[in-house]
Amino acid sequence: MNYKIEKNTVQETLIIPLYARKMCTELYPNLYRDETAVRLFGEIDYDFSALEKKSRSLMQRFGFLEVAMRQNDLAFEVRDYLRAHPNAAVVNLGCGLDATGRSCDNGSCKLYNLDFPDVIRVRDELLPAGPREENIPCDLNDTAWFDRIDASGGAIFFAAGVFYYFLREQVRALVQRMAAAFPGGVLVFDAANEKAVRLMLKTWIRDAKIKDVGAYFAVADAKAELGPWDSRLQISSRGYMLGYHDLKDPSVSGFFRFLARVGDRSMNMQIVRIGFGGEI
Repeated sequence: MNYKIEKNTVQETLIIPLYARKMCTELYPNLYRDETAVRLFGEIDYDFSALEKKSRSLMQRFGFLEVAMRQNDLAFEVRDYLRAHPNAAVVNLGCGLDATGRSCDNGSCKLYNLDFPDVIRVRDELLPAGPREENIPCDLNDTAWFDRIDASGGAIFFAAGVFYYFLREQVRALVQRMAAAFPGGVLVFDAANEKAVRLMLKTWIRDAKIKDVGAYFAVADAKAELGPWDSRLQISSRGYMLGYHDLKDPSVSGFFRFLARVGDRSMNMQIVRIGFGGEI
């Protein structure tokens, strides 16, 4: 029996990123693999026809490539942290139906997936927590969830496509509280400048039929803009299309590589890495 997701519900917002990860796996198999997304696609009862029609457009296919690169970059940062902290907490903020934590599992880390209760209900059905894994229903801005994270072996937090929908003050408050609660931990997330985020809100939010999102969080120069938030923060960033990978693969056209350069340079599409000073 497939899991039914109705149109115009909060749960429907999980479909677009899931479909994008499935399409990335099919279009760019040398660059990205998400077998969980492919499997879930077959287990969900939902009318994908509108998404399938759109998926043929050139810009939509570039959008899928953006998703693939973002997930790869975040996974790179998680694995990099785990090399030095094998027993760390790996925390997916605003997880949806994403299985990046599992794909980085080294056999000894602890996995946490956080999202709104409506989303976690779906996740519990489709991706029930495995060993050393916990699905936590919460509002990320209510930091009571801190108590659920065992960071005794360190902690790496990552957020894909999440902070754009936060007020700048909310991101700052959350980062400051995390720096105090998780010394020696790291937060990684994707960001872009104001021009790019405005464009994204016009397209993504319209496609996802999300209403009432007027606020957004944009970053052009991560170190200059976020550094003053707290003296404990160690901030760096890399372009998220080409900062981790040169995209020289037969599945990626020269035109897409050109668009990737434009994204990283003109739109400041980046992965921001914030280290929280102090010892674990």
